[in-house]
This record gives sequence, C-alpha cells and structure tokens, in this order.
Amino acid sequence: MKWYSFPEITDTDKPFIQKVKIADKSICVVGYEGKLFAVSAICPHQGFDLSLGSCENNKIICPVHGYSFDLQTGKGAQDYIKTYPVKIENGVVCVGTTSVWDDIKQLFNK
Repeated sequence: MKWYSFPEITDTDKPFIQKVKIADKSICVVGYEGKLFAVSAICPHQGFDLSLGSCENNKIICPVHGYSFDLQTGKGAQDYIKTYPVKIENGVVCVGTTSVWDDIKQLFNK
C-alpha cells in the first residue's frame, strides 16, 4: 500500500468533503461525525462529482440523482464506490491506495 499525505486538509473536527487527486484517481476525503473516510469522488451512475454532494446517516449523497453510498463500505442501493484507508499521521491526513494486484490478492485471501 502506498500512502499519500494532504497537509492542506485541516480542521478535521468539523464536517467536510474535499476532493483530492492521487495519480489519476479523484477521491473524496470526508469528515463526518468525528471520523475520517475516503471514497471515490465519481458516482458510478453517470460520473457526477460526489464531492459536490452531502453526507447524511453515514452516507455520501450524489448531488444529481440523490443516490447514497455508505462511507465505510462504499455500498449503495445498486452499486458500490471504492473506499480507501485514511489516517492522520503527525497531524496530517493520509490516504492509502493499493495496486490492482493488491486488490486481486485480497479477494483470494478472504
């Protein structure tokens, strides 16, 4: 796993949604009810930007069609969005990503 730091994300005690880029991926870092989450910033239905949405009941909500996805698991009513590990290290928010091969290996190790 490779970790990326985002020192520009501050004041994580308040609710927020902030889009960041890691390589070619758009990711929403979300602060909600005192916890940090990282999920794909792209709604799987028509590619809309989830960072323009809102959060409610531990879900991120698409600003266009209102579809919601669990911040912890990425599960929606019909689809999933990718989730990423997130942590604070030395006061800096960090998001972890895995390679495709890491994801495949994890499927077989369940």
